[in-house]
Amino acid sequence: MLNIYDATTLRLRAVGEYVWPLALRLILFWEFWEAGSKKWRGENWFGDIPWADWQKGFPWPFDVLPIGLNWTLATWAEMLFALALLLGLFTRFAAISLIVITMVATAAVHWPAEWSDLSGLWEGYVITSKGAGNFKLPLLFLIMLLPLVFHGGGRLSLDQALLRLRQRNHPRDALPGDALGVVLALGILGLSAVWVEPAWGAAFFLAAGVAATRIRVTR
Repeated sequence: MLNIYDATTLRLRAVGEYVWPLALRLILFWEFWEAGSKKWRGENWFGDIPWADWQKGFPWPFDVLPIGLNWTLATWAEMLFALALLLGLFTRFAAISLIVITMVATAAVHWPAEWSDLSGLWEGYVITSKGAGNFKLPLLFLIMLLPLVFHGGGRLSLDQALLRLRQRNHPRDALPGDALGVVLALGILGLSAVWVEPAWGAAFFLAAGVAATRIRVTR
């Protein structure tokens, strides 16, 4: 029975290298493409957002940019990086860029300006606004983007085709105990958090700095 279980899980894992990254890329492509194309076809409503008492507004440096520029950046970034995800081209860069867009939007519109404890913050984990935020949907997008940052676009992607074209092997397993990998992971988490709660982002960046001190320089 154990041999059957191991053989089954190995096959599922091998097939999953093709299936799950493509599924994530397709659904995220549609969500961000739809958001960007609606902006492209519609009028700039950034300046008409009825800021509520619980909303934080755009974080720095976007709060000092003209509203029209913010609108243009959001529109084209959502559409172009959505296409990159669809094709699996520069997947990690596209996913990180969409994380920044998602978290800036979360800070501006979906995140409560003030909260006293985690139970109060949790009230904002909803789809529709109830006065305490509504960050459920962008948080789900963030969590869906993170695997594409860490894993890449998968076997059915242009990234993989470029690797084969250049006769490079696909990296399968992370180096055990690799401090640089820990630094990168903490840095990505810090980039994800800093827009909504700068203190959280700073904590991740600080942890990344501590982990960086453990990197051994090899020649």
